[in-house]
Amino acid sequence: MPKFVAFMDRFPTAVACASSPVADVIESWAGLGYNRRAVNLHRTAAIVATDHGGTLPESLEGLLALPGVGPYTARAVLVFAHEFDGGVVDTNVRRILARWTNGPLSATEAQALADASVPAGHSWAWHQALFDLGASLCSARSPRCGDCPVEPCCAWAGVGEDPAIPAPKQSRFEGSDRQGRGRLVDALRSGPVRGADLAAIMGWPDDTPRADRVAATLVVDALAVWIEAIDTWRLPR
Repeated sequence: MPKFVAFMDRFPTAVACASSPVADVIESWAGLGYNRRAVNLHRTAAIVATDHGGTLPESLEGLLALPGVGPYTARAVLVFAHEFDGGVVDTNVRRILARWTNGPLSATEAQALADASVPAGHSWAWHQALFDLGASLCSARSPRCGDCPVEPCCAWAGVGEDPAIPAPKQSRFEGSDRQGRGRLVDALRSGPVRGADLAAIMGWPDDTPRADRVAATLVVDALAVWIEAIDTWRLPR
């Protein structure tokens, strides 16, 4: 929370974010999630500032057109900011719906069921309750069916094989390319990095080719710039 508050203090509006160098946004994003999201946020802020008068679009289509905004984020903005009557489906909600119907649900089926389940005019409160239900009672590993208010109409009710589709698992982080990328971006937040120091900073002092390969992906993702003439890496400006 302190990191979020500090970020919002520095970039309180889309216009403030868009008018700042992307390097400043990346620097302030430390500890707030995947670094690529900082770049997408800056790109989105620029579009919002120039094309939408500094205010986020209030339609699903308009939000989905923004960089880095997918179905979940777009619907979450609409529901929690504008009380849009539509479903917001994350892993927990999809599990609740699958247990409720006692059958596996595709992403499309889960979204359709979520949309149909929202009581008109009460989307904000409905989703607060649904998210709480998934976090406190209808959990993945230890569901408390006996305490659940939905149990009387739940087809699964804690018996049989769980129909919920498990969330995809990421590969091991320790020693991964993702870890090396993160280390380099963290270093670049403090200043440029010489090419000679790249492999050590990324955690692979004996594997320069890997460091060069992974660092190049940061350039593709607009998170870093390589100045070939002086063999130096820095944040984009």
